[in-house]
Amino acid sequence: MQDNSEKSAGIPPQNTPGQKHWFREAIELVLLAILIVGPIRIFIINPFVVSGSSMVPTFKSGEYLVVDKITYRFESPRRGDVIIFRYPKDPSKFFIKRIVGLPNESVVLNNGAVTIEKGGKKSLALDESYIKNKSSESVTYMLSENQYFVMGDNRISSSDSRVWGPLDRDLIVGRALLRLLPITEASVFPGRHTNDVQ
Repeated sequence: MQDNSEKSAGIPPQNTPGQKHWFREAIELVLLAILIVGPIRIFIINPFVVSGSSMVPTFKSGEYLVVDKITYRFESPRRGDVIIFRYPKDPSKFFIKRIVGLPNESVVLNNGAVTIEKGGKKSLALDESYIKNKSSESVTYMLSENQYFVMGDNRISSSDSRVWGPLDRDLIVGRALLRLLPITEASVFPGRHTNDVQ
């Protein structure tokens, strides 16, 4: 009588058809996720984590946002939009600021007050009552076509267009669409103030 234990010795266990099928399905699921999530991340939305205090009190460091990357493909950025963009001095870095001035406008800063002039004919004094720390400089900035003037809501602690100049349109990634974290501050279009959108 033959000993079965000797017969099976040294023979590695074989993968069952069920194991191979599960492994193939896992690979297909990962590839499908990449095919779906990849284009969404590239063309539609993107995550962004706030870093620093330049947008306090509207946004605090560590808050998790979702960026809408598709709207500006069909319409122009508007005054008051909170946007994420590539830093002009180092495009590998991303900043978050608020749009204050639009193309072909002049932005007049006077001891914390912001006035917009267009064509020397019309002046618009912005109501920025949500700003807690206003700056004290008095200066005028002129924007050309496809340039935007952006500032942080924490004016005394923000590196923005007052420091490095107007922002070119092609550096804008998108606008803040959702605030997901902290969960107690979750909101749609966080930071939007209807009284400053013109």
